[in-house]
Amino acid sequence: MKGFYNLKIIFTFVKRHIYCLKMKYNPKIHSRRSIRLKGYDYSQDGMYFITICCQNRICRFGKIKNGKMMLNDFGKIAHDEWIKLPKRFSNMFLNVFQIMPNHIHGIIVLETNVGATLAVASNTLVVPNTPPTHGALVAQNDNMVVCDNRAGVQNGNGAGASPAPTNVGAIIGAYKSSVANKCLEICKTHDIYMGKLWQRNYWEHIIRNEQSQQRIKNYIVNNPSKWDNDKFYLKQK
Repeated sequence: MKGFYNLKIIFTFVKRHIYCLKMKYNPKIHSRRSIRLKGYDYSQDGMYFITICCQNRICRFGKIKNGKMMLNDFGKIAHDEWIKLPKRFSNMFLNVFQIMPNHIHGIIVLETNVGATLAVASNTLVVPNTPPTHGALVAQNDNMVVCDNRAGVQNGNGAGASPAPTNVGAIIGAYKSSVANKCLEICKTHDIYMGKLWQRNYWEHIIRNEQSQQRIKNYIVNNPSKWDNDKFYLKQK
């Protein structure tokens, strides 16, 4: 009797599995909910606050010590690849950013006509799960970097850039891919399994005025010193 019951369970499982394989794709059922602002053109000029998180919030990039971020090898890759982005995309440059143990915060600027006055996006933003932008006094941090030139190179050292304009999604996709590939190279060298590095998608917030920009900058700069209270906080081993 028990064996018959087990066979019945197996038969039901197989039947459901076959049904799932035969099911046609239905966008209303199978599509994932987008966290982008519907109808917004993310290739237009503006400032964007970006947050990218590691899969399962695992601390891949280093640790916080005495309120400062200490980068490991993965963290240095995440840092260096962010710096390189404006060399790949001609219509963007970098503002303040911060590598954290399991995520990165940064402000990127899209500007089609380099050198022109920045047109800050004016659309109202309603994006779920957007990280908070707490106001705080600006504090110095060794790994906080400000890049305010079109090549994204510190101290004004210029570099060539790709001529093709692009959008925020393409930039973040390229960044996540380059970081993952370089980290994977390290793992292969040491015969270590890496697994999935990044969480799917990313958070963004369109910066619409100077007040918002300053508040977000302060949040980014102070993030390491407030790590214990961060929404992405995961106790470090």
